[in-house]
Amino acid sequence: MLRTHSWLRRLAPLALPSLWGAVAVLWKLTCPIAQQEGTAARIATSAVFFTVGTGLALGMRCGPAKELKQVKAVARATQQVLLRPPPPRLDGLSLAAAQLSAARGAAVGGDLYEAVATPHGVRIVIGDVRGHGLPALAAAAAVLGSFREAAHDEPALGDVLRRLERALGRHLRERARDEHPAAGGGDPAHPAAEEFVTVLLLEVRADGAVLALNCGHPWPYRLAGTRAEPVAAGEPLPPLGVLPLPAEPAPHRCTTLLPGEALFLHTDGAEDARDTSGRFFRLQDALDRALLGTPVPPEALIHRVHSALLRHTGGRLTDDVALMVVRNDRSRVPAQPADPELRRTRPSPSPR
Repeated sequence: MLRTHSWLRRLAPLALPSLWGAVAVLWKLTCPIAQQEGTAARIATSAVFFTVGTGLALGMRCGPAKELKQVKAVARATQQVLLRPPPPRLDGLSLAAAQLSAARGAAVGGDLYEAVATPHGVRIVIGDVRGHGLPALAAAAAVLGSFREAAHDEPALGDVLRRLERALGRHLRERARDEHPAAGGGDPAHPAAEEFVTVLLLEVRADGAVLALNCGHPWPYRLAGTRAEPVAAGEPLPPLGVLPLPAEPAPHRCTTLLPGEALFLHTDGAEDARDTSGRFFRLQDALDRALLGTPVPPEALIHRVHSALLRHTGGRLTDDVALMVVRNDRSRVPAQPADPELRRTRPSPSPR
């Protein structure tokens, strides 16, 4: 029944042109004027059939155009749910983000980002799924869905990363079973072996300390004043899906954000972008230029780098690109003498 209704909806735009065609054939067979051989009769016949042909063409075009409009609406809704913009402010931090898809006409790609405020600090993830299209989109959804729960549930940042690894593993096994049903319902030996996700997981604490766990992802840039400095925080772990994580992945302090300073996070599509001559996009130079002048809000900084990237590539990207800015807008709080840590280091008063 549902299939019948679907076919009826597809054929509905052709109903009126088909009726015109039937009238034209009937007119040709029965109308006395159509039986004549004169010039006027031929002109009238041509006009009737031209009208019918135009109606058929418009009817056939109307259906696909309507379906394309519906597909675009679904893509926009998917983007809002899956890759929703971060809140402008989150626990004293200002945030902005943007995503560019390499697939023509696509609303979302294989890149992902999210930021949430938790009792353990503001936790941020940015990642890049290998590949494009629906498989990459599904893997990004699996990782993001796991992060949105684990970031609140897990006190340790390493346990959040392990939850992401397990979620990706489940997704890849389920996809492999769907693609290779001959496995008899069991897990394939190497489920989607070529699929992996690079992930950078950050935790920004109340004092500005930034803890990081990096699985094969580009390190961010630290923005202080009018300069962008790359954060060099050691050798990353392998991307998720390539090798198992260590038993206890330990985050390390990669930098400290003072009030007014920011982090610029990105996926490798930004630094790997090339122009028509094959020259790479110099992201650090673009950030230095974007920071010139008065203090630049995160949204404006994203827009400037985004525009510079499109100018460099001529609007032709070969990989998805995600950009994110996190700025510390917290006020510097003076140390309080009542703090237990300060009391232990405060000298005792001299006896009189």
